[in-house]
Amino acid sequence: MDKTDIRDAATIIVLRDPHRAPAVLMGQRGKDAAFMPGKFVFPGGAVDTNDAMVPITPLDKLHSKRLTEESHLTPQTLAAAAIRELWEETGQIIGHKAKWRDAPKGWRGFATAGYQPNGAALEFFFRAVTPKGRTRRFDARFFLTRADDLVTNPDDFGGAEDELAHLQWVPLAKARNFDLPFITQVVLAELGGRIKRGEPASSVPFFRNDDEKNLISRLGNRSLL
Repeated sequence: MDKTDIRDAATIIVLRDPHRAPAVLMGQRGKDAAFMPGKFVFPGGAVDTNDAMVPITPLDKLHSKRLTEESHLTPQTLAAAAIRELWEETGQIIGHKAKWRDAPKGWRGFATAGYQPNGAALEFFFRAVTPKGRTRRFDARFFLTRADDLVTNPDDFGGAEDELAHLQWVPLAKARNFDLPFITQVVLAELGGRIKRGEPASSVPFFRNDDEKNLISRLGNRSLL
């Protein structure tokens, strides 16, 4: 698979009230967006160079190990990108109180709020490469976190930038009523299984979207067809 035009990306699934009325934080991309216009998506986007320069609480060792498979980026960089995208697109913060000097571009607002990113709150959940032929292609790592790990008011999106409209907590039972990308539907199905099991899966699904065969493998496990 030619990876020269594929950008590394990070996406974050924030799960609220998983036991009684599970819902996830989503927003709608603009109708004129170059990538997935008009679709309801999780917060996320491309990894920035500066994401490798921030102080971040490490992820759990198991998730860190899985993130290193077939990746040139560190787990901390990928987790930081997911937390930054959540902050930019929703105004929500996953972090811990700490002073932070000389924050790089893209992180200054986060630092001014008085927090450093908390990677320990994230679970590596899913990975997928955008199929060939799309206007933009990403190798996206999906992270799962709980609304309880937000240090901000989960219903206040006043600090969000304007990249996503109609920010809201979408009940899992009603998510398929929204205009979703195919891969988001797959991730939501995986999340439903995760909630039903009540414990993490033994491996992480990886949709490779290979040109020759759309191989589905599981990081930390044997390949499946």
